[in-house]
This record gives sequence, structure tokens and C-alpha cells, in this order.
Amino acid sequence: MDSATWDQILDRSPNAAAGAHPGGAVRHGRPRQVLRMTTSLLYFFCGVVLILTTQVIGCPLYYMNRPLYYRYMARTKAHFGVLITTVTQWWSPTVIRVTGDHTVRDQLHKTKDGRVECRFPERLVLIANHQLYSDWLYLWWVAYTARMHGYIYIILKESLKYIPFLGLGMQFYGFIFMARKWEQDKPRMQHRLSKLTANHGKNPMWLLIFPEGTNLSHNGRVNSKKFADKQGFPDLKHQLLPRSTGLRFCLEQLKDTVEWVYDCTVAYEGIRRGEYGQDYFTLYSTCIEGRPPKSVNLHWRRFHVSTIPISDAKEFDLWLRARWVEKDELLEYYMQHNRFPEDDTEGSDLATVADDKNLRKRVNNVVAKKNVEGSWKGPIETEVRLAGYLEILDNFIVVIATFVAYKLVYAALYRLPFF
Repeated sequence: MDSATWDQILDRSPNAAAGAHPGGAVRHGRPRQVLRMTTSLLYFFCGVVLILTTQVIGCPLYYMNRPLYYRYMARTKAHFGVLITTVTQWWSPTVIRVTGDHTVRDQLHKTKDGRVECRFPERLVLIANHQLYSDWLYLWWVAYTARMHGYIYIILKESLKYIPFLGLGMQFYGFIFMARKWEQDKPRMQHRLSKLTANHGKNPMWLLIFPEGTNLSHNGRVNSKKFADKQGFPDLKHQLLPRSTGLRFCLEQLKDTVEWVYDCTVAYEGIRRGEYGQDYFTLYSTCIEGRPPKSVNLHWRRFHVSTIPISDAKEFDLWLRARWVEKDELLEYYMQHNRFPEDDTEGSDLATVADDKNLRKRVNNVVAKKNVEGSWKGPIETEVRLAGYLEILDNFIVVIATFVAYKLVYAALYRLPFF
């Protein structure tokens, strides 16, 4: 096979004809790709098996001491956060730019060694637009920067429950799986949320939900536009219309134990107008070919739960769509300027909205501000990486301790040497 043929095979993107890959040229030849694929899959699979083994070892705690069991599983969840952080750091490194408006500005910090620290509260509901499959990886990493990577709970589609090894591990983590049939999902969600409000809501919890329900794609945009036209809603340029039922139910159940909803707007550098990140940033292109996004941009803001119209379904749906209109304007600004704006206007969070047209006008006024000195605060530029490699060793402690205990008991029973 000649090099030209191999180059064609490497470019698996269906939109390749539209222009260059936003992650750049293929960085690794075939031999190195094979090596990267082997090492990444081996590291990740071994890490997953190790964590799952640790979870199985801890299962008896469920019947002995429930609080201890949940703390134990939270630790295994932190282990998975460390695992995906190292996978990203070693096989798909990229620049991360973190920005926020005035509501979170004092909670975003950069350490002396260049890492970011998100000093968010221990209990919150996190919502985000869903650009592609890797969104949850970067948001889990954000939880890691806040030392909350053991307490993140994700609402997922039910089919993910059946992924070998990973599906069982996610069930141990207490993730919420949705069948997208509300009569079936409601009791399941109520059961899981009741556990998250136990102990008077004193246990740490980050609940992550993607209101769009799925990541952005051509078919998704077509269906979203059809629904918007049918309902008379303004269409969005860079997202799918959000679904409000699940999020509203979560906030109803958690409102007495959670003060804040944190909203993250995610953008990947280089994705051109009318194209979709999932067509380019696959696991293969990102980790094996060495073409991750040139930068991942995360823009943060927050809303106090008391300002959100949770009690009225129609008002809440309008509130959520209004937030997505704002996010769409942010993404349009990013498309034009390759960065997110940050506004200092104290009145920019709109708690209630009566008219989408008026809302759009107000949002346009915010994002159209000139970039004069003092108007915007520059982003925190960092990368996904561990605070220290000793954290990887923590993943092995339970398995090693169990093995040593077994050997000690076996040696004592049969009067054999330990080794």
C-alpha cells in the first residue's frame, strides 16, 4: 500500500472535502499509531478492570455500613477521574481555556504551576451544551480541579448501561440512566435523587445533565429545527433545543439541598460553521492519529435556584430556552472571535423572560460590547493534567491490600511461608 492510499484511509472524516481537519495534519505514522492504539487501550482497559475489581471487593459494605459503602464507591469514582485525566494528558493533550462571567469570576483560579482550580460549591447541578462525545470527559476533569471528581453523577441514556465493564462500573457510581420515556424514567430518577438528598443534602454532589439529550449532529439539527418551526420557537444556530422535563424534575427534588445551577458553554476550536465536531474528533483521530482539538473552551456562569421558575412547567421551559438562546449567542461570538466574551454587567443574568425577541436584543447588547481594557477578563489557559502522579498509585491500594490479606490468611491456615 503506497503512502497516498494510506493518507486517504487515515482521513476518515465524511466532511474532509469541506476543508482541512480542524485538529491539523495527522501527526503519527502507521507504526506509531499502532503503538499508541495498543498502549492507550491497554492502559485504559487495565485501569477499568482494576477499578471494577476494587468496586466488587467493596460490595459487602453495602449490607454492613451504607455511608461507608458510598464513600468507598466515591473513591473508586475518583480513581476513574484520574484514569481519564491521564488518558487525555498522555494521548490527546490540548489547550484548555476557561472563562466565566461575573457570577463565577472569583471561583476560577490558576495555580503557580499552571493548573486551573475551580472553587465551585460541593453541591450543584451542572448543565452544558452537548457538542460531542468528549464533553463529559472535560467536565469530569473540571470536577477533578475542584477535588469533586469522586462525587460527580451523570444522567445518561440507558443504552450505555450495557457497555461491557464500563456499564457495570457506572451503575456502582450511582449514575442515572434514562430510557427517554418519562413514565419509565420518572420513578427511576426519583429513586436516585432521593439518595442524593439523603443526610439532609450534606453529602457532596455534582449532578451533570445535558438538556439537549444527545450531542450535536446534522440529523439532530434538522430535527431540532423542525420542532422549533412547529412550536414557533426561535431556532438555534449552534445547538439543539433543550428538553426541560428532566432538568426541572431534578431541580424540584433537589431545590432544598442545592443553591446553584452552574452552566457551561463548550466550544471546540476549528470547527467551521455548518460542520460538526463529531465528524472530526473521533477517538481514533484524537488519540491515535494525534489530532485532538487545538483548544477546548469552557465558559462558566451560574444561577441561583431561587431565581429559576421551577414550580411552573411552561415558565421553566421558557427560562431554559432563554438560557440556550444566550448560549447560542456566546457560541456565535466564539465563531467570530475565536474566544468567549466575559461580561461585567451585574444585571446580565436574566431570571425571568417574558419575550424571546426582547431577550435576544438584550443578549446581543451584552456580547457586542467592545473589547476595551477592563471590559473582559482574559481566559485561564491551561491543560488537562494531574496534580501529581502519586494519585495513580492510589488506584492500586485496595487490590494490593486485599491480595496481601488473602496471602496472610492462606499462609496462616496452611502454615506456609508468606511468599
